[in-house]
Amino acid sequence: MPADFSLSPLIAATAQWLTRAYPPGGGALDRALAEAQARQAVTVAAWLRYPTAMDAALVAVAGPGGSGRLDGVTGADAAETDGDEDAEAWRTWVDEVVASWAASLLSEPELAAAATEALAGSAHTAGAPVQFRRLVDPDEHDRRAATLLRHPDLLAPIAELHRDQLVARLAPGPASLTG
Repeated sequence: MPADFSLSPLIAATAQWLTRAYPPGGGALDRALAEAQARQAVTVAAWLRYPTAMDAALVAVAGPGGSGRLDGVTGADAAETDGDEDAEAWRTWVDEVVASWAASLLSEPELAAAATEALAGSAHTAGAPVQFRRLVDPDEHDRRAATLLRHPDLLAPIAELHRDQLVARLAPGPASLTG
């Protein structure tokens, strides 16, 4: 089983958290473009954070930790569930480190390019070509749709939580992508 299959709930939940915390303006097209950018950033971050099938399996068993601290940092009120706790159960699949790394990738184009390059030849990219164009080379529509999602000042509190770990992971050397 490819390692990214067990990361799917984590990627979906973390991307959803980012797009709720930094919502797109405009209509359905802007929402779709912002969601695509968030999903690409989260996918790259998750693949870097969990580079092997074993890593992905372990986080699937142990759980990623949830959005509690992230909600506190951004001031989001996760309690607004209208009494339906199941409606917000997806928040338990949010990975704080992956969200932080994704925020760094969205706000720093050079870091996004280095991260996608670091994935070349990894277990996650083996077998099929994978492109992250909306993350590394957003066009004008992408940038307009994700104004808040890519704003370095707004993302800084989240990005700074674990940015140093991302930079260390991207540092040259054999140990950088092995965990």
